[in-house]
Amino acid sequence: QVRLVESGGGLVQPGGSLRLSCEVSGISLRFYDIGWFRQAPGKEREGVSCLSSTADNAYYVDSVKGRFTISRDNSLNMMYLLMNNLKPEDTAVYYCATLHGGGPCSTSEYDDWGQGTQVTVSG
Repeated sequence: QVRLVESGGGLVQPGGSLRLSCEVSGISLRFYDIGWFRQAPGKEREGVSCLSSTADNAYYVDSVKGRFTISRDNSLNMMYLLMNNLKPEDTAVYYCATLHGGGPCSTSEYDDWGQGTQVTVSG
């Protein structure tokens, strides 16, 4: 059974940083694309950043380019999202997800999901 558990969310002031982590169990992460998605109140869930299984192809939504960095540690079955220079518009529930077989950074493509972690940027 695949299980994804996010951690690292919280309340941060504008300009601050957070690192989200996602522990994956039940699969060998090295064979999967990984992704971080977010959903703000009243909005659709969107792909924030995705990374291919070989870590040579990364996608970032325009609004986070230059501020967020996705990474993975296949030896630990972990994925991360480093978020710098956070803005109030980054406030959302953030979800990690996995995809086997490759595909776009889209909620409809990804197979397994975590329960989400709240990120609130306010101050």
